[in-house]
Amino acid sequence: MPYDDSVPPTRRARPLIAAAALASLCLTVAGCGGGGGDGGTARPRPGSGADASVPASPSAPVSASPGSPRPATEPAKPSASARPKPPKGPKGPLTGRTVVIDPGHNPRNREHTREIGRQVDIGTASKECDTTGTSTNEGYAEALFTLDVSHRLRDLLRARGAEVKLTYDNDRAFGPCVDERARIGNEAGADAVLSVHADGSAVGNRGFHVILPARVRSGAADTSKIVEQSADLGARIAGNFLRTTGTAPSNYIGGNTGLDTRGDLGGLNLSTVPKVFIECGNMRDPKDAALLTSGSWRQKAAQGMADGITSYLKG
Repeated sequence: MPYDDSVPPTRRARPLIAAAALASLCLTVAGCGGGGGDGGTARPRPGSGADASVPASPSAPVSASPGSPRPATEPAKPSASARPKPPKGPKGPLTGRTVVIDPGHNPRNREHTREIGRQVDIGTASKECDTTGTSTNEGYAEALFTLDVSHRLRDLLRARGAEVKLTYDNDRAFGPCVDERARIGNEAGADAVLSVHADGSAVGNRGFHVILPARVRSGAADTSKIVEQSADLGARIAGNFLRTTGTAPSNYIGGNTGLDTRGDLGGLNLSTVPKVFIECGNMRDPKDAALLTSGSWRQKAAQGMADGITSYLKG
């Protein structure tokens, strides 16, 4: 399908409310493009998001009235073997593997602030179902960025044979909530899950970072079985993202490793399969924003993510 290569809006968006500043303590992980480490104490930060879901209500089946005449003979139903089978994707290095992509936020969350503001259980605490996300100073929304990059990433992974699912595809009014985003990956039995985001921080703060799950065991959250696998996944994504985009690791989070560890994100806390977040850059910095609004750069970003996921799944 075509990607979003349109010129981002030039009107000035109203500034978003900033969250508390991030602090990070690196946890070393081999394989990062900057020398291998991952990040520190969990804390809230601008640009992070969550998710929620509204189950669709199926229409009631229409049945014939008791007096309706029935045909003398009903056409035979085709056997299961005779029914057309859905086409299979190309075979490749990721054939038989399942990847879930989680596009951060939702472009229509702004229209549903009450719904996304409700609290959901993330194991360690309660948190908003989702947030609106951030935007560039010119009004290019993070939710539009994440959806476009996710489409590009999906197509690259499918071309390599992977079965790819998105947590949502611009097909719902808001959300999904953070707990449902985690549940989608869990129920898919995903081999890897990547949540795509962009940050909102101060001017001069530049670069990307990958967020790894902290070791959390509280309530419904238990990341003990996925911490090491997620660290490997995150380090490979960070290294390949650096190589493919040429973008430096964050100069304000993760100690220049491109990796950060957090225990306050429901999408990570509630995951039972290997999962990481990536913050592709700072939308509030003009230099980073110039990259994030470029279609050709977003294609490189998706390529780096795809290469990192492929490296992880091939071992």
